[in-house]
Amino acid sequence: MSTDAAEVKKLYWAGFDLGGTKMLAKIFDSQYKTLGRKRRKTKGHTGVELGLARMVQTIHQALEEAELKPDQLAGIGVGCPGPLDLQNGIIFEAPNLGWYNAPVKEVLNKEFGCPVVICNDVDAGVYGEYRFGAARGSLSALGIFPGTGIGGGAVYHGQLIQGSKSSCMEIGHMKILPDGPECGCGQHGCLEVLASRLAISAAAAQAAYRGDAPALRAMAGTDLSNIRSGILASAIKEGDESIKKIVLRAAEYIGIAAGNLIHAFSPDVIIMGGGLVEAMPDFFVQAVAEAARKNVMPTFKDSFKVIPAELGDDSSVMGAAAWAQKIIQETTTKRIDAKA
Repeated sequence: MSTDAAEVKKLYWAGFDLGGTKMLAKIFDSQYKTLGRKRRKTKGHTGVELGLARMVQTIHQALEEAELKPDQLAGIGVGCPGPLDLQNGIIFEAPNLGWYNAPVKEVLNKEFGCPVVICNDVDAGVYGEYRFGAARGSLSALGIFPGTGIGGGAVYHGQLIQGSKSSCMEIGHMKILPDGPECGCGQHGCLEVLASRLAISAAAAQAAYRGDAPALRAMAGTDLSNIRSGILASAIKEGDESIKKIVLRAAEYIGIAAGNLIHAFSPDVIIMGGGLVEAMPDFFVQAVAEAARKNVMPTFKDSFKVIPAELGDDSSVMGAAAWAQKIIQETTTKRIDAKA
């Protein structure tokens, strides 16, 4: 087979989103049309070796649905949780999975015989929204995803903001209140301990216990584990003013963090995602936008817009594949130029 024929054959990209509870593999053509997909439970508790084998099997099943063979893949992109070694494709630590030093790149490269690129899962989601979703057409974008914690990522002039070897943009650990509550990271007053969905739910549970949130108490009681994003949204609709104040206070803290980042690199778009935003998109997004504008210099007040994410679960898997394509093609071009 000629080189040209081989290049024509390898027009397909795999994207993989590795989550704490689910994993999703998709196969895309060169225009990012989905040709095959497979979603399964992660079962991270089974350990690294079996977990990686499960990833391999899931990609194979997506390829089977696409009616493609592994040697037709041009590359694989994987969005991963936890601190990462980007160069060597290793997950240093993923506590929700119980994984340590997981050699994702090595295992997938050996199995499928194509280049593999890993990136932080939130980075992948932000890049997916930048390429295909809410931030499409923008110059630079910031993503903030409040959930159990607060994830963040940013694209600046088409490039993910990353460290030299690892991911960064740990927005959840920006210090907002120096003397604030202790965060799980050991610092005090981090955004995550003040404004994550978990922090909001904890404050809401206290309000319900005090009798200040009758609608919430009727729906979920005072058990923190029962107070999910949808329940919070319903309680606000039912007239629990204390819950509304708690959510608005969290939005204000996120707006302060966003304002700091707007001063740092002036994104065109701030994308809000995650379950909390999905449960109350207009209310929460507007509150963050107002808080951000209140906390920036006049020059920046009209320089950005705050909008909800569009792609849902597809953002990370599409973003991981597209980022892998970008890195692989840039690397290939550099090699060709070096030989010329």
